[in-house]
Amino acid sequence: MSNDQPTSGQPPEDDPFLKKPHEPPPSSGSPYDSAPPPPPYDPGPYGGGPYGGADPLAGMPPLGEPGKRILARLIDFLIISIPLYLISLPWGGVVEVTENNGDSNGVSDVFSQTYSGHQLVWSLIGLVVYVAYDTYFTHKDGRTLGKRLLKLRVAMLNDGRVPDTGAAFLRAVVLWLPALLCCPCLWWLINIVLMFTDKPYRQGLHDKAAKTVVVQTN
Repeated sequence: MSNDQPTSGQPPEDDPFLKKPHEPPPSSGSPYDSAPPPPPYDPGPYGGGPYGGADPLAGMPPLGEPGKRILARLIDFLIISIPLYLISLPWGGVVEVTENNGDSNGVSDVFSQTYSGHQLVWSLIGLVVYVAYDTYFTHKDGRTLGKRLLKLRVAMLNDGRVPDTGAAFLRAVVLWLPALLCCPCLWWLINIVLMFTDKPYRQGLHDKAAKTVVVQTN
């Protein structure tokens, strides 16, 4: 697959997704023209925003639509989970099926089966694989395979660049650690709700931790 982004994680100067400062207007000869123009955005803790600074998304593509983000995440999940499941079959599969003798305790039994024995091992393996997948592609050019198909990209909120390795890794850990080892249903629900309701940048908890946003691409 061709890659139009450099492997260093830094886009070229003509990258259409890179935020560019506003050019000052040409001088008219007035003495007032000597004053420097105001900065295009206020860095601040999240790169500025409506509270005392210009919008840090100025000059960047529109924010990604929540529906496309959810579909892209589902595609990424299937890309990883299907091969992982097939690989796990010789060792009993990712999901262990046990005989029910009528002594089931409902949710407590499901929890104990999921996080006991080789289930915990495969959960940890899955965590490593998902985090590595997200970190690699997010740092590479801001686009996992799912985001590439849906024309989305992860960008740093403060300047629009491709996330560096640290930001990409933090984003992946915050997204996948609770989802795979703690509270999957609740964690996905929180992040999906934030995609629709968070103002003004539609950031999930993983975006807030890494100070990133998801924008559209061409």
